[in-house]
Amino acid sequence: MAFAMDETALQAFLEAEFPQVRQDFRVERVTAEGVVVRLCVAERHLRPGGTVSGPNIFALADVAVYLATLARIGPAALTVTTSASIDFMRKPAAGTDLIGEARLLKLGRVLVVGDVLIRSEGSDAVIARASVTYSIPPAGPATG
Repeated sequence: MAFAMDETALQAFLEAEFPQVRQDFRVERVTAEGVVVRLCVAERHLRPGGTVSGPNIFALADVAVYLATLARIGPAALTVTTSASIDFMRKPAAGTDLIGEARLLKLGRVLVVGDVLIRSEGSDAVIARASVTYSIPPAGPATG
C-alpha cells in the first residue's frame, strides 16, 4: 500500500504545524491500517496520583487519527475533528509513555472514521478506546 506521508513526513508536519506539542507526540510507525503514535509522558501530562490525565489521553487519540488520515491523504492541515468519543477503561501505568494504535475504518471523500486503542508502553491491557471522525477540507480550485 502506498502512503501519502511516512513516519518522517508526519513527524515533520506535526512539528511545523503544531509546535506547541512537538515534544509530546512521536510517530512510531505507519501501518496498513493506520498509525502508531507515542505520547512522550512528562510531568505536565500527569494528574494528581501521578498517572496521565484524561485530557492528555484524549489528545493522543485525536492526534493519532489525525495523523492516520494525513498518512493517506497528505498534508491537509485543515482536516478537523467532527466527532469523538472515548471510553476510559483502566488507569495507565505510572511512569510510562502511552502508545496509541489508530486504525482507519472508513476513508471517504469528505469524512474519515477511525478508532484508537491506547495502552501503557509495555502492556497489552487497553487503558482507553476512542472513536474519532474527521472532516477532510474540500480541494481548492485548480491552478496552473
